[in-house]
Amino acid sequence: MSLPLDRSPPFGRRSVRLDTLIRLRWLAVAGQTAAVVSVAFGLDFPVQMGWCLALIAVSAWLNLILRLRYPPSRRFTAQVIAVLLGYDILQLAGLLYLTGGLQNPFAFLLIAPVMISATALPPRKTLALGALVVVVATLLVFFHQPLPWWPDETLQMPLLYVAGVWVALTSSLVFMSVYAFRVSEEARQLADALTATELVLAREQHLNALDGMAAAAAHELGTPLATIALVARELERELEPDDPRAEDVHLLSTQSERCRDILRKLTSLGNDPDSPLDRMAVTLLLEEIAAPHRDFGVEVGIERASGNRGEPVVTRNPAVLYGLGNLVENAVDYAKSAVDITAEWTDDAIVVTVRDDGPGFAVEIIERLGDPYVTTRASRPAGARQEPDASEAGGLGLGFFIAKTLLERTGASLSLTNRPAPAHGAIVRVAWPRDAIEVERTARPESETARRLGVAGASPGGIDTL
Repeated sequence: MSLPLDRSPPFGRRSVRLDTLIRLRWLAVAGQTAAVVSVAFGLDFPVQMGWCLALIAVSAWLNLILRLRYPPSRRFTAQVIAVLLGYDILQLAGLLYLTGGLQNPFAFLLIAPVMISATALPPRKTLALGALVVVVATLLVFFHQPLPWWPDETLQMPLLYVAGVWVALTSSLVFMSVYAFRVSEEARQLADALTATELVLAREQHLNALDGMAAAAAHELGTPLATIALVARELERELEPDDPRAEDVHLLSTQSERCRDILRKLTSLGNDPDSPLDRMAVTLLLEEIAAPHRDFGVEVGIERASGNRGEPVVTRNPAVLYGLGNLVENAVDYAKSAVDITAEWTDDAIVVTVRDDGPGFAVEIIERLGDPYVTTRASRPAGARQEPDASEAGGLGLGFFIAKTLLERTGASLSLTNRPAPAHGAIVRVAWPRDAIEVERTARPESETARRLGVAGASPGGIDTL
């Protein structure tokens, strides 16, 4: 399963609240009861009162059962809603059968359930309900009880007139359903766009708030890190090379220096480097990103999987360095033995893929990655890959969010997936339009990059392992 992270909320799953259906059915019950009573007692027409009231009572009992069984805010699936609307069509068809069929002027109320479906359910369900209306309307043309009329008279409409009513009913059904669907669909699309815009603005607000926090952190941590680095160097000079503590002190010194480098990057995220020294080939940029993560017992390899000879030259954008560096660091944290970084490019795009052989992304967390404050590592089950938690290593669950947002600012799109079984591990794919980050297209042979990194040549199949 591949999951793009620049997604918007899923508005495709349409539904309607149970309370709405119940209110509409109570309105229908009241109207049907009033119509039957008015015809029977107001106009004194002969009506099969018992059967009519029985059908109306079934709808009332259905409403009471639904009200007692489920909360008003309950949203059923599209299938259940379609069944309930189908019942409304059949119940009204039963009343029409008892009161004259399509000769009854209330026959046009058969359109109402289909209109509700057009505004709330997928088109396939609306088509099914529309077909049901056409079927029952056709049957009512030929099978129905006489239309209630004066006791000593019989009102029988000509078949041609009834056929005209059938055509008008079906034409109105099609037109009004399509119209209702288009209006509601445009409203849904507008709501979708507004919600997506609100999410983007919320992300930007989170990141802008973090900009000040990053500056404050860089300022506050600078002095204690300098003290740690000074003490570590002093201890290194005092310890003998064969002292068992020397390796730990050296690691402390290198990691404190790395912390200082990270703080320098944080303070330069807003800069746009224009110096020629800040331009390099994609594979060299990946080598710079991977280098700090090769001292933790995990093999980090870089591959160039592209048949094009013109390797892109890009800027050392701090946002790209931090974003990709965070993805590589996460992969190293969860990998068992190896992390593979692959660079690909075509005439239109540059793609960087980070793969590890760890447990992969947990199903319950993959849809939330990229949102701020996803902090679930403390409750992580065995073998599940999740974001860091504040209770572990001081994480705030912001690393992936910041990395994703910074990369998207450079024009990248991210997608997440797990390796297909029986393999295991996570795959993060970052893709840019080539024009978004490329400075120039080089014309040097493919093996030059490998020579600059100290590799003898290219591997078979056009893939250079760096």
